[in-house]
Amino acid sequence: MIRAGIVGGAGYIGGELLRMLLGHPEVEVVAATSTRLSGRRVDGTHPNLRGLTDLSYVAPEQLPECDVLFFTASSLDDPAGRAGLAARGKVVFDLSADLRLKDPALYRRHYGREHPVPELLAEAVSGLPELHREHLRTADLVSVPGCMASASILALNPLAAADLIESRVTVDGRVGSSGSGASAGEMNLHSERSNVLRVFAPLGHRHQAEISQATGLDARMTATGVDAVRGVQVVVRATARPGVTEAAIRAAYRTAYAREPFVRVIAQKRGNYRFPEPKLLLGSNYCDVGFAYDAASRELLVIGALDNLVKGGAGNAVQSMNIRMGWDERTALGFPGLHPI
Repeated sequence: MIRAGIVGGAGYIGGELLRMLLGHPEVEVVAATSTRLSGRRVDGTHPNLRGLTDLSYVAPEQLPECDVLFFTASSLDDPAGRAGLAARGKVVFDLSADLRLKDPALYRRHYGREHPVPELLAEAVSGLPELHREHLRTADLVSVPGCMASASILALNPLAAADLIESRVTVDGRVGSSGSGASAGEMNLHSERSNVLRVFAPLGHRHQAEISQATGLDARMTATGVDAVRGVQVVVRATARPGVTEAAIRAAYRTAYAREPFVRVIAQKRGNYRFPEPKLLLGSNYCDVGFAYDAASRELLVIGALDNLVKGGAGNAVQSMNIRMGWDERTALGFPGLHPI
């Protein structure tokens, strides 16, 4: 058994990490930190864990030595404090946006300030197993990508790698309210969020830099909040290169994901769920990808869907941890989702 700690265990991502790790046969969760809730039981904020653990939150300074450590929120406002906490874990998985962009200039452009520890940017390995599995096997610092970025990258990368599409792509990302976190403000009150389709990032969403970095494409992105709690769906408009056929597109996906345990190609001619639908993925670590293609105009619509808290967050981290530790990467991630729901 390895010892795992969660820095920032009271949020939605922290709750999902606890749910998965408490059922992991190789992991003992020894601590979950919360400055505000120190001393209180974790099942007070995560009631779905009742009866599964007697763990209580501890203050960050009480974090014990761990084999693996998960950061769930940004810690760059206190680099020295972050370094002190990170030193208590042999392997660190960062689920915040702090280390996702490798270029400090890109970080400055999208986050509006200089990166305080740029040396960590070069060190961190991206926690997207489908693209970085071999690097994850020896990584001691892993940066888990954003939820809409993960869906977009997995949907686009087979096409980019096979050089089937033009560089410019436009991403329309839709996300449920949990994407704003457990401490979101007025905009996430039920009375303000219910029944809306709110464009909250009309241009230049920061995930577009992650998509471009991972795929080599020129990604432009809009993000919309939808009337759902969980779930991400990205609809990407692209232009196929001359002569590309639907068979070539389908073959690129099948080749890329034939042996991937958590990516499924969904592009069917009939049925209620012909394309990726986040409703079917809630609670699961799957990302479904699909496409529709008009060969005459070369217009290609690419679709990706996942649960923003699982494959878009905690599940990717646990899958990366499994790879790093040499275990079956499916361990503790077997929940297939529910239907109907």
